[in-house]
Amino acid sequence: MSSTTLPHQDIAELGSDERHVAFSYLDDAWTEALRDGLDEDCLVQAALFTALRTLVAVYGEEACATYVEGLAGRIRKGEYTIIGQRQ
Repeated sequence: MSSTTLPHQDIAELGSDERHVAFSYLDDAWTEALRDGLDEDCLVQAALFTALRTLVAVYGEEACATYVEGLAGRIRKGEYTIIGQRQ
């Protein structure tokens, strides 16, 4: 993978055990933060900021921007919606 191209795989499509473990760590931390009373909207904003900051640092601004541009259509298609929770 080049430093200017982001991977386009999602957690749901992953064959990588390491990514599943990473998702599990983040999911556990998220649950713990909610139990501690943190507002979920604050968690969302912090997680998005942290993820985007890291993507820019690793892949560069242009590759990150291109990747993020593609997310809107995927969100609208329901790729990130849990079944039964679509609005």
